[in-house]
Amino acid sequence: METVKGFKDFTGEEAIKREEIRKILVSAFESYGFEPAETPIIEQREFVRGENMHDDAVSDIFKLEDRGKRELALRYEFTFQLKRIMQGRKMPYKRYSIGPVFRDEPVKGNRLRQFIQCDVDIVGSNLRSEAEILSLTKEVLSKLGINVEIYVNNRKLLNEILLKENIDENNFSDVIREIDKLDKLERSEIEKNLKEFGAEKILDIFDKPSSFFTKYENYKEINELVKYCDMYGVKIKFLPSLARGLSYYNGNVFEVKSKEMKETITAGGSYMFNNVQCSGISFGLDRLSLISKIEIENKKVMVISIGEDEKSIEIANELRKNGYSAIIFFEKISKALDYANAKDIGKVVFVGSDEVKKKKVKVRDMHSGKEKLVNIDKISTLIN
Repeated sequence: METVKGFKDFTGEEAIKREEIRKILVSAFESYGFEPAETPIIEQREFVRGENMHDDAVSDIFKLEDRGKRELALRYEFTFQLKRIMQGRKMPYKRYSIGPVFRDEPVKGNRLRQFIQCDVDIVGSNLRSEAEILSLTKEVLSKLGINVEIYVNNRKLLNEILLKENIDENNFSDVIREIDKLDKLERSEIEKNLKEFGAEKILDIFDKPSSFFTKYENYKEINELVKYCDMYGVKIKFLPSLARGLSYYNGNVFEVKSKEMKETITAGGSYMFNNVQCSGISFGLDRLSLISKIEIENKKVMVISIGEDEKSIEIANELRKNGYSAIIFFEKISKALDYANAKDIGKVVFVGSDEVKKKKVKVRDMHSGKEKLVNIDKISTLIN
């Protein structure tokens, strides 16, 4: 039976790679002092919508109803849930969350309707916090072998530009939503849409060099962010047309791009929840998996019992204690080796009566075909 459109099974090597990426993310998150938080997939629909019900992501939520006729929805992201879990926390509260989120939207490109987000957020943040988040971002993507450019802009700066261009403040959200589509639609189409709000000339301003924007009061936050990012050795690029589609952003916003993928790899920014300034960024595990270049160490071992089940179990347990993934096979050798090849198991240990008497076992490298005898009591250190 096929999966529902927009949903996918992940198994075998693909699932192993995703899990390895998840481990790299968690290790990096925790090294920067973020702690894990688990939140429900299903929430009250009113809570999910929040004050941003006109945002595209919010309008695409999966709607549910339980037996009590309560209006519910699947979470479309992790950030809005911070409004609840930040309550009563010592500031700054640094949390990470990893899990599935859902969007009831057309399936296109590399976006499914269920995808894994890996978020970090700092509740009680400032510009130094933003630089730390971008440093973490650079470190993670470097470990995954992904070359990227980090682009930044500022929502207050964007609002200031719109104000000076005499755009009606009531139309700011609509104009910003159109600007956010610049990397998705043709410029001519965006320009046509902006005419409705008398804002089409704004696109010409975005073509100006960085020096042009120093005349705006809120450009100073970009300068400050550059200064702190330099302290971390992180290079960022100012992109005045960068908007981000979610309307809760109120300060610097970020997007990370790679030449290896059209879509944005990771993105985030700063926002205000419960009158507390926050900053965060979200990594999409699905996209990271498509373009990451990581070497996954093959520590899979098969122990083949040739009438020596007890000793085989003993050897497998010893290997597991030392970080190996050990499978015991009790059937025919030919069938065992066929299975080992199919599962890309790197090493096979043959445990027979002759080997047990000699206190040695034969180890075969399944890639090279070479075999060697290894002392049973040193199996975990000599198997390689």
